[in-house]
Amino acid sequence: MANSDFLLQFQDFENDADLMGSNAGATRITIDDNNSKPQKQRRAAGTALLEDEDGPLESDDTAELLSGQKKSAPFWTFEYYQTFFDVETHQVKDRIVGSVLPWPGKNFVRHYIRNNPDLYGPFWICATLVFAIGISGNISSFLVHHGQPQYKYVPEFRKVTIAATAIYSYTWLVPLALWGFLMWRNSKVSRMVSYSFLEIVCVYGYSLSIYIPAVVLWIIPSEGLRWCSIVLALCLSGSVLMLTFWPAIRDDHPRVVLAVTVTIVTLHVLLAVGCKAYFFSTYDSSAPAASPAPAAAAAKVVLTTQAH
Repeated sequence: MANSDFLLQFQDFENDADLMGSNAGATRITIDDNNSKPQKQRRAAGTALLEDEDGPLESDDTAELLSGQKKSAPFWTFEYYQTFFDVETHQVKDRIVGSVLPWPGKNFVRHYIRNNPDLYGPFWICATLVFAIGISGNISSFLVHHGQPQYKYVPEFRKVTIAATAIYSYTWLVPLALWGFLMWRNSKVSRMVSYSFLEIVCVYGYSLSIYIPAVVLWIIPSEGLRWCSIVLALCLSGSVLMLTFWPAIRDDHPRVVLAVTVTIVTLHVLLAVGCKAYFFSTYDSSAPAASPAPAAAAAKVVLTTQAH
């Protein structure tokens, strides 16, 4: 009985050795099969583990992001206004080029802004234009009075403040009035193209980009060059505005179309001509004319004394 038990145990040991020897390849195949699971199955398992670890809150946020139904932030939070500055560099570059080189039949809003209107480009274009006007105006004033003995150069920082007030008021108040008018006319007239307030601000902001190189040219004390640059900038930027807003007003009453067109063009001309007249006026002719007056008065006093 003991021998039979020993043989049975020995026989089992040999069977285990045989399994380790002859079936080692089968064991390796089994391990390799477990390690060669499809990537999708492992990813699904990993996702399930993450969902179990993170809890239902994390999985709900992930599903909300994937479905594209993320709720927008309230307007009083910073995240709400952060979306207005979410724009790529190449998009800003294309919009500046499109505003400098308008093409007939190419709507600026539809081709450049409609997918992602921004405030980044208009804000920095207006800021650059403000400082360009202030700096160029001071340099122009210095060049005009350079060489006059009685002239002492003093930087006029108020020019930056006045330029900022004029530029930003034009970029925000005019689009606000135009947006309100278009909303009112849309309720009266059907089949009119509608624009949002952000889109109108974006158009007006980018349309001022052509004035930055024009203002730099105004440093040169040549009235002919200045007026040529003003006319060119007015034609290019005005074309952007008219090509953009013409589809929104062309179906309206002819008098309304004429009034809106004249208003847009007049305000645009007043901005350019007003900046040129105020910041780059040549008032040096009055300074030399005032100097002979004291000498003439002194000569008159001398003659009167001699007569007595």
